Amino acid sequence: MSFTRFVARDGAFRRVFRFSWIHCKRQPLRLAAILGAVLLSTLADVLTPLYSGKLVDAVVSGAATDTLAWNAAISAFMMLMALSLGAIVLRHITFIGIVSLTLKMMTDIASAAFHHIQRFSSDWHANSFAGSTVRKVTRGMWALDLLNDTLLVALFPSVVMLAGSTALMAWHWPIMGVIVGLGSVAFIAVTVTLSLGYVAPMASLANSWDTKLGGALADAVSCNAVVKGFGAEQREDARLAKVLGKWEHRTRRTWTRGTVNGTVQGAMLLVLRAAVIGSALLLWARGQASAGAITFILTSFFILQGYLREVGMHIRNLQRSINDMEELVHIHSQPVGVEDRADARPIRITDGQIEFRDVTFHYGAHRAPLYDRFSVTIRAGERVGLVGHSGSGKTTFVKLIQRLHDVKAGEIRIDGQDIVGVTQASLRQQIAIVQQEPILFHRSLAENIAYGRPGATQREIEEAARLASAHDFITALPKGYGTLVGERGVKLSGGERQRVAIARAFLADAPILILDEATSSLDSESEVLIQQAMERLMMGRTTLVIAHRLSTVRALDRLLVFDRGRIVEEGDHGTLIRLKGGIYRSLFERQALELTKGLVLNDG
Repeated sequence: MSFTRFVARDGAFRRVFRFSWIHCKRQPLRLAAILGAVLLSTLADVLTPLYSGKLVDAVVSGAATDTLAWNAAISAFMMLMALSLGAIVLRHITFIGIVSLTLKMMTDIASAAFHHIQRFSSDWHANSFAGSTVRKVTRGMWALDLLNDTLLVALFPSVVMLAGSTALMAWHWPIMGVIVGLGSVAFIAVTVTLSLGYVAPMASLANSWDTKLGGALADAVSCNAVVKGFGAEQREDARLAKVLGKWEHRTRRTWTRGTVNGTVQGAMLLVLRAAVIGSALLLWARGQASAGAITFILTSFFILQGYLREVGMHIRNLQRSINDMEELVHIHSQPVGVEDRADARPIRITDGQIEFRDVTFHYGAHRAPLYDRFSVTIRAGERVGLVGHSGSGKTTFVKLIQRLHDVKAGEIRIDGQDIVGVTQASLRQQIAIVQQEPILFHRSLAENIAYGRPGATQREIEEAARLASAHDFITALPKGYGTLVGERGVKLSGGERQRVAIARAFLADAPILILDEATSSLDSESEVLIQQAMERLMMGRTTLVIAHRLSTVRALDRLLVFDRGRIVEEGDHGTLIRLKGGIYRSLFERQALELTKGLVLNDG
């Protein structure tokens, strides 16, 4: 398979080169300096055999006492030293430039990837392994380092050396130029074809399993508490062993093909060496080449052979870096999902009135919409409970308010402003949310609480913690508010994590508040304190409470009962509990019965 056909079929090389070039051309002067230094240092290698031959001719032309021979030898010697010194200086300049160029590109690419990933939809993150995503980014970063080194410090000098040596030999002996030129081109063509058409497809498959391996490891390690809870260490060992087995099989095939490729290259170099040395001997036998000329030919070939021998390795490195960068480039090419308009402006929420106007929405490729011309208004400062069976649409309702998804038709307005026309960051910064399963950063407690308002003072942080009944347990910790909570808050109990998340919502002081059963993980004593604090927090704010335990929404102003994306019942607790055959009454009675059974069992 030719290089052109491979590129046309796969497209990965073009995408990666285009992606790298976009970042590389942002430093045009540095790139030009690197290419210039590489070109000149390689030309020094091209000219070194020529002056080596002159030195040998001077030595064999007469004794050291011969002034003409001595001067010629000294001149050749000085030129060789000058070429060597120049090459050293120029290569130093090259590597200094490459370091700066590559580090800047790696920083830009990692920053851009993080920026992009952070703005992917919540569905994308729900369907992606965090460990695999991190592996794609870091592996792609280091692959760029290898790609730059391969192209600028390896392949480019090899091309210059090949062209220079071929031209210099052809100038003296056309037949030698033909042999070296055609032989080298044939070697490179076969090397490229084998590397890209034979090794690369298997390497790409091996990389995909490398990513799966990273994801499997991260999944098991991050859920270690569950593994331990069910004594499932051996089961997870067996599960990972299956992934490792497939990874080993794919990787073995990749490495085996690379070994075959290297053997073929060695055989071709042997044939080329025989042709060059044999031709040099014929030229010498015919009197067409002196001892210095033979030295020139052999030195040129052996230097060129070193470049050619490494071309195979460079092509393999090129192929590997392309494979490693492919997944990172794919991340950049994916649409964000929900994007700000070019003319989006910050939203300013003062009252917090929320209005759905004929909203139609469906997930992904689902044909049937969840919401079909759905309309409802939440008045400013109103406390509203969202009730319904799982999948009825209540969680989607708050996600659409946060604009985690875009509606297909209709509009959602907050204080009269269509949220499609505002920046997502400004919208979400004015909506405080407490999830049923709070997620904390592996940072200090103070940083976690202040996440909704980064500029908050320590006094404000502590006041929010007091309102959330979190201050006492925090101050009892050895490092207090400076305590690191572990990955996703694993060092804290469920109730403690929930209270930290509630304190974060207190501190955010947003005009709209979303509570996803925020007291579900609290013990009874803390729940009473939190309920009182939340009553104060909800005063004057538009509040949406996703209700799982209906006892927590009895005091709210209004309840919206969802069923398959429609509001089928509406009113306060007293009104809905009197509806015979109503969904809310049925759910409430079922929960009350379950609670009664639980109390009887506990008493027993």
